[in-house]
Amino acid sequence: MTLLSRIESLKSRHSRIDQQISAEGGRPRPDERVLITLKLQKLRLKEEIERLSS
Repeated sequence: MTLLSRIESLKSRHSRIDQQISAEGGRPRPDERVLITLKLQKLRLKEEIERLSS
């Protein structure tokens, strides 16, 4: 896997997690543990993308 394809894969996962966060947050009673877990995953992906991009 090339560096660019790895970054694109991470960006895709980041986007999917963002959609999951929106879906969970839009529920009448969102599960805070799920939201926290998803947000941490999203942050880790963002950090990895930034690390690989620099």
